[in-house]
Amino acid sequence: MPERLRALLFLNGIGLFCFAVFVGWQWFFALLGQIVLWPVVPPIDVQLPDDHRAWRMVHMEAITQGLLLMALGLGGRFLHLTTLQHRIFFWSALITTWLFTVPTYFHALFGTRGLAMGGGPFKPGLANDILYLIGWPPVIAVHVMLALAVIGVWRYVQTLPRA
Repeated sequence: MPERLRALLFLNGIGLFCFAVFVGWQWFFALLGQIVLWPVVPPIDVQLPDDHRAWRMVHMEAITQGLLLMALGLGGRFLHLTTLQHRIFFWSALITTWLFTVPTYFHALFGTRGLAMGGGPFKPGLANDILYLIGWPPVIAVHVMLALAVIGVWRYVQTLPRA
């Protein structure tokens, strides 16, 4: 994989870690019911949705997906693909990681899950349905990304001498 694409994957992984910190602060404030940064800022009451499971999900999703991008960036040298396949791999990795992560933030804010059109057993509504539809590109992209990863690494392994 070209060095630039590898570095951009790693950079996006760091971006997802920054997003995890951003979300982590909101989770912290949601748990407390106020912004508490004493002695810098006096306590400020806030009303944030407080479903700790949803906040944990988005926080851990950002960390996990960030680690995935970092690993793909570091391991990208083992992917023997064509130029077009590298490009498809790169974009499918970004679509997978960012679009699996960012919607979970809105699920925490709106109290939705986005697992089924119309809400299924969860809270229905327009937000749920929009987030459900946003979930389809990464569902497709993750399969493309993994297939290309297997193909690329397999090709690399074939170039190695047998022990």
